[in-house]
Amino acid sequence: MNQRETSQVPGARDGGRPVRPEEPIPTLSTDVRVWKVNRVKSKRAPYQLRWKVAGNIKTASFATVALAESRRSELWQAMRRGEGFDVESGLPESELRAAAAKQKAAAEECKPDPSWWDFSREYMAIRWRGTAAKTREGIADSLATVALAMLGEDAKAPTQEDARLALRWAVVPANRDEEPPSELEDACAWLSAHSLPLSSFLNPKVVREVQHRLSFKLDDTPAAGETYKRRRRGFNTAMEFAIASGYLEVNPLAGVKRTTPKGDGKVDRRVLVNPTQGTQLLIAVSYVGSVHRNRGRRLVAFFAVLLYAALRPAEAVGLREVDCHLPEKGWGTLTLRETRPVSGKKWTDSGQRHDKRGLKAREADTDRPVPIPPLLVAMLRAHLEEFGTAKDGRLFPNERGDVLGTSSYWRVWQEARPIALPPDKVASPLAHRPYDLRHTCITNWLNAGVPVAEVARRAGNSPEVIHRRYEGCIDGHEELNNKKIEKAMGWQTSD
Repeated sequence: MNQRETSQVPGARDGGRPVRPEEPIPTLSTDVRVWKVNRVKSKRAPYQLRWKVAGNIKTASFATVALAESRRSELWQAMRRGEGFDVESGLPESELRAAAAKQKAAAEECKPDPSWWDFSREYMAIRWRGTAAKTREGIADSLATVALAMLGEDAKAPTQEDARLALRWAVVPANRDEEPPSELEDACAWLSAHSLPLSSFLNPKVVREVQHRLSFKLDDTPAAGETYKRRRRGFNTAMEFAIASGYLEVNPLAGVKRTTPKGDGKVDRRVLVNPTQGTQLLIAVSYVGSVHRNRGRRLVAFFAVLLYAALRPAEAVGLREVDCHLPEKGWGTLTLRETRPVSGKKWTDSGQRHDKRGLKAREADTDRPVPIPPLLVAMLRAHLEEFGTAKDGRLFPNERGDVLGTSSYWRVWQEARPIALPPDKVASPLAHRPYDLRHTCITNWLNAGVPVAEVARRAGNSPEVIHRRYEGCIDGHEELNNKKIEKAMGWQTSD
């Protein structure tokens, strides 16, 4: 209420209601008539002004005749300028705009603007429940990567590595009330006090720095295409939460494209092994480690299910005897139901290094049956006969009976490659990772003519992913396709 008016809206006591920015655009009319000021029976506001907008009569009462005449003059001036009047409130368009701008400015002043440090901890606490451990770790990596762009130009800022480690530690909800590790105390204290606020995303320079950090590693070499996609996806979901929470109005990276070369996600043909090389690698695995420890021999069948059934390593780690149909003759079946990805103790609900999840990109209670050839059936039967299972029925525990870790089978694989391959192949990308055995299996299925949809079902991918990632690995069909073209064009010869 200002000094000269006693109404509910600017300049009026009875003449309308406040205009809110989120309300629909008002209906305006130039059919306006303003009457002279009248005196009414009221001790508080005896001077009344009446005007009509599109047939709707509006009134406003004032304490003095001077205030009433001044208000009448304002309405007349708006009429002479040709302004439309709001049919509901009776106010001129210019006053509606001024009121909306004032409310918007007031809302902006009250708008929360958390620092990236505080926002990251808030966002992770929201996403933590019900999220897979690997997803939690991926989100934390995205937030920590962007944190490097939110350090500003303070010379006292922590190093990039310390800042990254500090934020990854701080976003774990269990650490909220804990003191940081001694080596991260200074970094945590600085980030908590000086990390840039979310409003900094209005600065194009900060946005460019965020894009750079998502695209490059700490040594300023380009990040892998899949790494960039994962980081940007994590940042985008965080920005969606920021917009929904009222911290931002738009996504800072909307319309910003990656400027560095990006990978297409296709499998490199050089990593694939032929049948002879695959057999040699499995035999070499059996020679790794001493005879008494059987470090390599107990993993031969583990690598075989990757090579002959296209299992992911995490799926093989979670494979149990009850999931295996292993007849004495013919093809068998592996029915996959769970995975055991390695995430680290701080990211899992159980506090164990391995998370226990359903199959990738599937509902938690669904399974995936995979037919397996007689060769693999025989290898699994021999494995069970020699090594048995873990207490919970898993086929491939470590030497202590616990969940098989990535580092354990990775070391065995790296020791087996020099045994199986000549030096020039050891130095090449050929079967550099155990995962390359899965790529080999999927490629073999495609080259054998198995329909893409069936390959996708067995491998646990979508047909689109199979087409995109393996189209450059399919061989042996060129001559057949050429003959089909010759026949269609009428060029086919008698031979």
